Amino acid sequence: MASFLSLFIVSSLTLALVLISVTGESNFLHHKKEKLTHFRVYWHDIVTGQDPSSVSIMNPPKNYTGPTGFGRMRMIDNPLTLTPILSSKMVGRAQGFYAATSKEEIGLLMAMNFAILDGKYNGSTITVFGRNSVFDKVREMPVIGGSGLFRFARGFVEARTHEFHLKTGNAIVEYNCYVLHY
Repeated sequence: MASFLSLFIVSSLTLALVLISVTGESNFLHHKKEKLTHFRVYWHDIVTGQDPSSVSIMNPPKNYTGPTGFGRMRMIDNPLTLTPILSSKMVGRAQGFYAATSKEEIGLLMAMNFAILDGKYNGSTITVFGRNSVFDKVREMPVIGGSGLFRFARGFVEARTHEFHLKTGNAIVEYNCYVLHY
């Protein structure tokens, strides 16, 4: 079942990327001006407690004993807040998954939508898809698309770990998002 799930996820992502690369811009874009939007949110990865926002959906095979967690995958529905405090105003949710993809270091493949739930961009999303070397001070990942007011989005995010609890695995990460859109 786990290998079927992996194959399904990888196949779905591959198909999505192919569709994104072959789809051209619509004529209506020639009449719109591209703009740059910057916003900062705090991503709360809660793996412990009664109501975790991040759950393990796949673990490495029992015969793999490497130190990086290679093969582990987590599904997320993480709160996005205005400040590092979880009880501060929630402005969205990070929904998707991340997977340990490196045998040499703690390196993750991140595939997630930032679903905005407040303000001018309420109902809009950006899609982040890229490599996250979690112990680097600053990590950059591409924005590969969006919806709503972020339709045809492109850009990047910078991630900085604000807080990581080694004992629990819970983390708070600051995301600065730079998004070009129409």
